[in-house]
Amino acid sequence: MKAAILREVNRPLEIENIEFFPLQRGQVTVKMAYSGVCHSQLMEARGKRGEDSWLPHLLGHEGTGIVQEVGEGVTKVKKGDRVILGWIKGDGINARPANFTCNSKHINSGNVTTFNEYSIVSENRLVKLPNGIPLDIGVLFGCAIPTGAGIVMNEIAPRENTTIAIFGLGGIGLSALMATKLFHCSQIIAVDIEETKLEMAKEFGATHTINANEENAVKKILELTYNEGVDYSIECSGVAKVIEEAFKSVKNSGGLCIFASHPKNGDKICLDPYDLICGKQIRGSWGGSSKPDIDIPKFAKLYIDGKLPLEKLLDKRYTLDTINEALDDLENRNVVRPLIVIDDRLE
Repeated sequence: MKAAILREVNRPLEIENIEFFPLQRGQVTVKMAYSGVCHSQLMEARGKRGEDSWLPHLLGHEGTGIVQEVGEGVTKVKKGDRVILGWIKGDGINARPANFTCNSKHINSGNVTTFNEYSIVSENRLVKLPNGIPLDIGVLFGCAIPTGAGIVMNEIAPRENTTIAIFGLGGIGLSALMATKLFHCSQIIAVDIEETKLEMAKEFGATHTINANEENAVKKILELTYNEGVDYSIECSGVAKVIEEAFKSVKNSGGLCIFASHPKNGDKICLDPYDLICGKQIRGSWGGSSKPDIDIPKFAKLYIDGKLPLEKLLDKRYTLDTINEALDDLENRNVVRPLIVIDDRLE
C-alpha cells in the first residue's frame, strides 16, 4: 500500500509503498476513505514534540474507511463496516501497534494511523460510523468533535446566561463554539488572529469576536464583561502565551479555563499565584473527556439535526500525494481542517 512516512523531522513526508504483516490479536484492517490533518501531526512533522525516537514512522489519528479484515478476538466491528478511526481509546482490545516494512526496513506505527491507503488499527480506536453521517464528515468525529465539543458538553456544560471565550478557531475551537451555542450562553466571545475564521465564528453563533492581532484580547473581554471576566474560557491555539491569556480572562471566584492545545516541547506557561488564590481555575483536557462509543452517536445526532454544521470545517481537500501541501497550509493558517481524500469511491 501507499503511505506517507515521516523519516526526518522538518522534512517533507515521503510517499512510499510499504508492506504489512498478517493481523495480530485485536487488530483490524481498514481501507481508508478519508483522513483529517490535526495540529498534532503538524507538530510531530515539524519536530515540535521534542526528540522523536520512533523515526521512521507513520502518522495520522483521525479518519474513516471500511473494514476489510478483523484479527483474533475482535467483536466490535466486522468486514464491510464503515468506521471512524480516532486516537481516543474506546471499547475493545488495545492491540499492539502494527508492523510495516519499506524495502525490507522496519517502519514504526501507533495504534492508529491514517496517512495511508490501509490502516492496521487497534479495535479500541474504532467506532462504527453512525447512519446518516457521510464518510468525509465522519473524519471530524475522530478528534476535532470529541475534543472541542467534548470540552463543552462533558467538562463544562455551561449554565444558562453564563459567558464563555474561545481562543483559537481551528477545528477544535470551532467545534467547541458550535457546541457552546447549544447552551444558551449570554456571551460567546471568539478570539483569533484570522478574520476569515472570526467571520466563521459569527456564523456559528459567536456574539462577539476579537482579532488578537489588532487589540488586547484580555482587556477587550474585561470590557465586554463589565470588568469581571468570563465564566469559562477554552484555549485551542497551541501557544503557551495564549493559554495564559485565556486563564487571565476568566473571573475570580470560580472562573474556569480549560486548554486542549499542546504547545511545542519545552514551552511553559506562567501564572500569577494570586489569581489562583482569588478562585480562578485552570486545567487541561484529554480529548474532551469523551468516551467514543457513547459520545460519537450523540454528536452524530446533533449533526443530523442540523445543530453542528460540520461540513463548513472541511474547507479544502487534498490527496495523499499532496499531503505536504496540506501540512504547509495548516501551518500557515490557510485552512481550518485539511481533508485528505484517499479513496472517495467508498462513499
